[in-house]
Amino acid sequence: MKTLNSHDLDILTSLLDQGRLPEAENHARVLLNTHRHAGMVWKLLGVALARQGKDALDAYRRAAELMPNDVDALLHAGNALREAGQAREALPLYQRALHLEPRSIEANNNSGNLLLQLGLFDEAIACYRRALALAPEDAQVLCNLGNALRQKGLMDEALAVTQRAIAQDPALSVAHNNLGLILAARGRPEPAAASYIQALELNPGYIDALVNLGNVLRESGARREALAAYARAVEIDPTCAEGHFNLGNTLLDMRHLDGAIASFRQASAVRPAYAAAHFGLGSALRLQRRTAEANAACLSALAIDPSYPEALVLLGELHADEGRFAEAAQLFQRAVVAKPECAAALASIAANRKMSDDDAAWQESVERLLAKHPPLSDQINLRFALGKYFDDIKRYDLAFHHYREANELSKRFGGGNHTREALSSRIDGLIQRFDADFINRHREFASPSTLPIFIVGMPRSGTSLVEQILASHPAAFGAGEVTYWDGAFATLHEATRVGKSEAEIFPELAKRYLDRLRALCGGASRVADKMPANFLYAGLIHAVLPRARIIHVQRHPIDTCLSIYFQNFPHMGPFANDLDNLAFYYGEYLRITAHWRNVLPAATLLEVSYEGMIEDQEGWTRRMLEFVGLPWDASCLDFHRTDRVVVTASRWQVRQKMSSSSAGRWRHYQDFVRPLEKLAP
Repeated sequence: MKTLNSHDLDILTSLLDQGRLPEAENHARVLLNTHRHAGMVWKLLGVALARQGKDALDAYRRAAELMPNDVDALLHAGNALREAGQAREALPLYQRALHLEPRSIEANNNSGNLLLQLGLFDEAIACYRRALALAPEDAQVLCNLGNALRQKGLMDEALAVTQRAIAQDPALSVAHNNLGLILAARGRPEPAAASYIQALELNPGYIDALVNLGNVLRESGARREALAAYARAVEIDPTCAEGHFNLGNTLLDMRHLDGAIASFRQASAVRPAYAAAHFGLGSALRLQRRTAEANAACLSALAIDPSYPEALVLLGELHADEGRFAEAAQLFQRAVVAKPECAAALASIAANRKMSDDDAAWQESVERLLAKHPPLSDQINLRFALGKYFDDIKRYDLAFHHYREANELSKRFGGGNHTREALSSRIDGLIQRFDADFINRHREFASPSTLPIFIVGMPRSGTSLVEQILASHPAAFGAGEVTYWDGAFATLHEATRVGKSEAEIFPELAKRYLDRLRALCGGASRVADKMPANFLYAGLIHAVLPRARIIHVQRHPIDTCLSIYFQNFPHMGPFANDLDNLAFYYGEYLRITAHWRNVLPAATLLEVSYEGMIEDQEGWTRRMLEFVGLPWDASCLDFHRTDRVVVTASRWQVRQKMSSSSAGRWRHYQDFVRPLEKLAP
């Protein structure tokens, strides 16, 4: 075989130095036609390919095989393998490079990167320290060491090292990103966001920094700003699975379920083995009551990662929605075994059964986790769970302490533009617009359908119980909380603003809503929609569907408000997290419902007392069935036996027999509810 001469290598090197990469690639391939075992040519071919963004792995691997004592070739091949996701195959190449040249800064640094990728934190830290012993002020190595220390949980040292890296090279964007991660982990979201923004000023296309910025904004409650960060990430790189996933999570937080589902599907499309994307999809589908699809998505996540704790919790929640609480409990326990500090699993255990003094070990686990300052959302869930635990064991002072902590933490999520003035103005506008004249003059455009039954009232007032009773009738279906009328009101407002008449708008509003119900109900003659907040839109609902029946459920106001305060209701905004605000909200609820009582026909609205149902279950059940036009059926008395999906905070209660245990509950907390006392009847 012809010997490779130095002139050929000089030409190839010169082409690389001049940036004439396609020519360098072509020249290398020509040389390899006659010099298949020339390791240096394979290495230079790899360089030419890599600089063009092409796959250089085979070339670098061949160079390392032919030149096993060439440290540069070994490092190139190791780097290429690591970037290709073959980290373990890269390890022996790095080890050999270090054996040949133990004082190589690059070999020590790259070995640290690989070991960090493999989760071998101590070994990675040792490699970075060896590199720093050789080059104490190398900013990139300092940055990498800080990242490894962060992942090891050594936050103080990680902070100091990362700040040293930035001092050495203020333009090192990855160091600013890593500083943001450290600050976020220490519960300092504002300076963390500033660090991510600095990283992005230095490198506007830095995807990780955009995703991290979105994460800290979302955790702080700035969801719209988080959406913008994630959207920018996936705009720059449509294959960024984390961007699509987090975009979906934020849309899920905001209850934009269709958008969330689309984002989760996109995340799993660009990375099919991304278990979190399937989990997120299942979470969104569950809220749409698409239980079979949610189960399938959850099982897809578990097929990828059988010990994925959050997916185990979601599967447990899906079982609980169907009343399969024993199976749900087993899944929650599996999640705790897989991840003892899984906040979602610990919270779900408390939410889905009656806790007792025997659960002291559970309490200790929760308090240990809280002592480590987990993410804000986890702290909130765990505080609510502790509140329920102490309420169940009748330690009401401790229960209220934890509920208050949970609500104070929840306030840090913000509430958009929800203010008392905005709420009052909104109620004023509804009263003025939907008066008796409005309702009467639009009858000719209305739908004649008797399909819907609207169950309205304050959250935690008994709407789920009423739905469960009606859904136990063989001719009725419980659709849960159908998200529609808030959007319908916005559609009406916009349409009239641009000059459309109600004659054009109302039939379309009715059709869309009825189509949605029919897609759910399987041919039932009545469908119950128990979205409590539809009490805001009773006038619009009656104008569009005058033959629909509206059941307004009322419970003792202090019991109602306290029960809201004891639930994690992030979508009510600040009204749910403050007793004074709750009292104000309840007053505005009374104002709008009094208006509907005055303007709606008497045959349209039935007002049901929660406490009255407890005292006379059969009597109120008969009244409700007669009101909605259904014949008597004794199965409605055994509502707790009805087999159906319930995706609300009351799913446990509606599967118990009627009980008076929740009536007058507020008296246990009499010393803590003074802002609500003015609501007492």
